[in-house]
Amino acid sequence: MINLRTFFFLIFSLFLLTSAVAQVDKQKQLEEKRQSLLSEIKQINTLLFNTKREGKSVLTQVENLDSKINTRQNLIRVTNQQANLLSREINDNLSKIDHLRSELKELKEDYASMILKSYKSKSTQSRIMFIMSSENFLQAYKRFQYMKQYAKHRKLQGESIKEKTTTLQELNAGLIAQKKQKQVLIDENKVAKTKLSKEKKDQEELIATLKKDEGKYANKINKKQKEADKIDKEIEKLIRDAIAASNVKNANKGGSATPKSSKTFALTAEAKALAADFTNNKGKLPWPVKNGVVVKRFGNTRHPQLPNVTTYCSGVEIATEIKSKARAVFNGEVMEIQKIKGANNAIYIQHGNYITVYQNMIDVLVKKGDKITTKQNLGTVYTKSSTGKTVLKFLVYKNATKMNPASWVYKM
Repeated sequence: MINLRTFFFLIFSLFLLTSAVAQVDKQKQLEEKRQSLLSEIKQINTLLFNTKREGKSVLTQVENLDSKINTRQNLIRVTNQQANLLSREINDNLSKIDHLRSELKELKEDYASMILKSYKSKSTQSRIMFIMSSENFLQAYKRFQYMKQYAKHRKLQGESIKEKTTTLQELNAGLIAQKKQKQVLIDENKVAKTKLSKEKKDQEELIATLKKDEGKYANKINKKQKEADKIDKEIEKLIRDAIAASNVKNANKGGSATPKSSKTFALTAEAKALAADFTNNKGKLPWPVKNGVVVKRFGNTRHPQLPNVTTYCSGVEIATEIKSKARAVFNGEVMEIQKIKGANNAIYIQHGNYITVYQNMIDVLVKKGDKITTKQNLGTVYTKSSTGKTVLKFLVYKNATKMNPASWVYKM
């Protein structure tokens, strides 16, 4: 029968085991996040800071530094979470070690007592006499069974001591490894904080320049925003016209009668299946470039250094390597290739009633009507000679409605 002390120890061990599994999963998630942030910082350095600096405006330099600072702060936060989780794991292990030592001490005392009793009656003659002195056969049988159980219990006690000693040794070894791992994270965070401090100092110097002529820089941003808005209107018009043309074409083929002014595609059975497949892959689509970092996200963004300035991005802007190829994020058909003044070419790929747009393209490799497969190269992303930056603007539409690309692309 299990005594009360052993029962509570088993319950406590089960609780610690469940907690340990949860902590291991959490630690794994944090490590994946940390490695992702380290990779992002590396890409930011490569894509934004290894290009020639002299041609970059103060605004561009501030935006680049802001991207790096935000990522670095996230890295420090995640590393702190890892170190704190390791502290909890170390404390849990110390608690386990204390309980195991207590259990081991009790087992050894019980075992020593058994050995002593066994030693006092170690002779075969005394064991035979113990059985032979029984008053009847039943008592002799019970004494014989007791001696067998006693020997078995003694063996089990010895094995339990050995098992708990091994567990204790493993926990001690794990504790040493955890403490080393924690120290590595602490050291890495010190380095990251030093770099962050320098980056903030550089940013402060740039901001001081920015503040001297805030109105001029605000006007530059507003001018760029107006240009972007104008391009967005061209894209939206093209999509609306394409929807209308597609619906007329389907109606002439005997398809469902959809008004010409409709903002949604009248889909064939094949197109519906493609759209459903696209929907099912939400959050799992590949990036539209092999290597890249998002420098401008979807929606409204208040400028971090010019609080009165708000910009809007209809998709995401991704900085990538010079001569990088844009690639299709899903199977589809080239709906249109549009020449845009000040933005090179825009390639439209239709996926049922979804459209992905790849803007700022040169050396286009596809033509209207081509069937496209996932990750197929579409052309080269343009590199601006004055800054050395290679930036793809990527948009996602459902019919004529803009969507946030980050909701569709894996880990964007």
